[in-house]
Amino acid sequence: MLNNLFSAIYTGDVTVKVYIICTLVSLVCGAAIAVSSAFRSRLSKSFRVAIFLIPAVVQTVIMLVNGSIGTGLAVMSAFSLIRFRSAPGSAKEIVAIFAAMAAGLASATGYVFLALILTAIVAIVMIAAEFIHIREEDDLRRILRITVPESLSYAHEFDDLFKKYTTESLLTTSKTTNMGSLYKLTYKIRLKNESDVQAFIDELRVRNGNLEISVSLPEIEHNEL
Repeated sequence: MLNNLFSAIYTGDVTVKVYIICTLVSLVCGAAIAVSSAFRSRLSKSFRVAIFLIPAVVQTVIMLVNGSIGTGLAVMSAFSLIRFRSAPGSAKEIVAIFAAMAAGLASATGYVFLALILTAIVAIVMIAAEFIHIREEDDLRRILRITVPESLSYAHEFDDLFKKYTTESLLTTSKTTNMGSLYKLTYKIRLKNESDVQAFIDELRVRNGNLEISVSLPEIEHNEL
C-alpha cells in the first residue's frame, strides 16, 4: 500500500480530471509552504501569494511541455529571463521558492502524494525551526555609544573596561557635539556576557562624568544565500 503512495496517478495524456486533481494538490502545497514560511517572519503579501501560486504554475508548464524537447528548451530559456527584482531573498525565502517549485514538479508528473509528503516535511521543519534558538556569537554583538567631555583623552581611557566586559571592541565613529564641548564615540563591541551590560554601563558612567551612554543591537542582517 505504501508503494502506491509513490506511484504516479497518470502515465499517458493529461485529462481534465487529472489536471484538476494535480492543480488542487499544487495549490494545497503552495498554501502550506506559504503559511509555514511566513510563520514568525515578516514576508510581504506579494511574496506569500507568489509562493502559493508557484507550484500550480510550474505544474501547468511541465504538463504542457511533457514529451516535447523543443518546447521544453523554449520554456527553459523563457524562465532564464525571469529575475526577482526586489532585494536579495533570505535563506528561508529561497528554500520556500525551491520547495514550491519541487512540489509543482512532483504534482505535474503525477506524484501527488509525494508532493504532499514533501510539503509536509518542509512545513514542519520551517515551523519547528522557529521554536529552536541556537545561540550564535553574533547574538552578543552590540553598538556602544558614549558621550565624553572634550577634556577627556578617550583613546585608551576605556581599554581596561573593554578588556573586562568584551571580547572585541572597535571605535568606528568619533564626532564633536554641543559646540565642540563634547565628543560622541561609537564602538562596535562583542560582550562576554549579556547579563553584564548594566555593570558595564555603570563603570563607564564613572569615567565619562555620567554623560549619555547607550548600548543597542546592531542593524539586523538577513541571512542571505
